[in-house]
Amino acid sequence: MSSPIRVLLAKVGLDGHDRGVKVVARTLRDAGMDVIYTGLHRTPEEVVHSAVQEDVDVLGISLLSGAHMTICPRIMDLLREQDAEDTIVVVGGVVPDDDVEPLKKMGVKDLLLQDTPPNQIVETLQRLVAERGPR
Repeated sequence: MSSPIRVLLAKVGLDGHDRGVKVVARTLRDAGMDVIYTGLHRTPEEVVHSAVQEDVDVLGISLLSGAHMTICPRIMDLLREQDAEDTIVVVGGVVPDDDVEPLKKMGVKDLLLQDTPPNQIVETLQRLVAERGPR
């Protein structure tokens, strides 16, 4: 039996709303994934450190604050510095359509925005981990 997908969910920056990320955490747990939620107001450094320490498959960044084009490049750089580029990064929350392609070009594997159905979130993470393959 393969081990469950390990997911770290993080709220980075000043965003103080976490109801949505808590719903996602419960959904992923119910689907059999190991889920760690770091809580509110984390720095990119804290989030990447936790992702590396916990050896997660997926790092989910939840953003409603509009700071994604500042926070995401920093997270991707820190993952590279930690030799953790095989960590799948997904972004959830509120992201304007014009920012989707630039985020994907910097290495974000997918964007799961606020209207994404829970079962689609589960299926997306399962697909991304399967596409990456074992570490």
